[in-house]
Amino acid sequence: MTSKSPDDALFSENERTAVVEAVRQFTNIGSMDLKAGGRLASVTIAFETWGQLNEARDNAILICHALSGDSHAIGWWDRLVGPGLAIDTNQYFVVGSNVLGGCQGSTGPSSVDPDGRHYGSRFPAVQIEDMVVAQERLMRNLKIEQWALVAGGSMGGMQALSWSVQFPDSVARVWCTASCAAHDAMQIGFNESSRQAILRDPGFRGGDYYGSAGPLNGLAVARMIGHLSYLSEDSFRQKFGRRLQGKDNFAFDGGIEFAVESYLNYQGDKFTARFDANTFLVVTRAIDYFELPSLEGAKAEFLFTSFDSDWIYPTHQSVALNRMAIEAGLRSKHVEISRPWGHDAFLLDGEEQGRLVRELLSSGK
Repeated sequence: MTSKSPDDALFSENERTAVVEAVRQFTNIGSMDLKAGGRLASVTIAFETWGQLNEARDNAILICHALSGDSHAIGWWDRLVGPGLAIDTNQYFVVGSNVLGGCQGSTGPSSVDPDGRHYGSRFPAVQIEDMVVAQERLMRNLKIEQWALVAGGSMGGMQALSWSVQFPDSVARVWCTASCAAHDAMQIGFNESSRQAILRDPGFRGGDYYGSAGPLNGLAVARMIGHLSYLSEDSFRQKFGRRLQGKDNFAFDGGIEFAVESYLNYQGDKFTARFDANTFLVVTRAIDYFELPSLEGAKAEFLFTSFDSDWIYPTHQSVALNRMAIEAGLRSKHVEISRPWGHDAFLLDGEEQGRLVRELLSSGK
């Protein structure tokens, strides 16, 4: 592992993923029958685009976001997506969409149904495959026939993988970073602990809390739990250690004593201003439901990347994905990248991931 000090962007997560509404576009993709059996009578997908489709319409790239992301890929992936970067918006037509079940413009639990009521507890279970179906309808609305690349990390990587088997003719290349074919017991356990923080908050009201403050405390704690899993031990040690917050000695008063306590409380509280608790429940369950048994039937070329300090999505899960692709007879490559930042390294490493993505995009040309 490299000895680089923690990237300051690690500790300004909410600022890095701040919501940008002004550039959102919206498209209605009609009704949807969902994999788990539910049905939505009318679905809106929020999306953003950068760059221009070329005459051949073969330069389109889809960016799939992780749990707390949204359509604004040029913001939360600002070291990889943009003019002159690896996913070059001067060269490619780049599309980012907010997932089905989200809370940043796409139809989700906080949306108002056709009868004029918030879905709340009535919102059906969504799976990764449903998110991909919604994205495929967006693709058709944009009159794109094939993605030059579908890319994503963490939950976004699951979507990219699912694209390759659900719509194999629509994907030329897949880049899946810091992700897996299925959550293991520990990954599910972290998500369930976060969900219980919300479900046990009296403000949750069975999911029908719209019009009230809602389960803000539970959502904040859920984010604190998640945030702990996204960073590395080394990052926390170097940034905070056992440093006290605004004092020289312990107060022994039951309040915040350590700097890391103050940081986590701040990140958790600020998260509640931009995210919906029901969406957190729906989307974390979708991640836990996901299980990709094989890549048989896929036609894309694959790139898998992982990070040596990522203990919540460890490298062996990406190694297994690469093996799965090779066993399916597909061109595939896996690279473990040395960065000290934990799971969030996939959001912050533009250098090595960027080099590999440029190679991938140049293949077959």
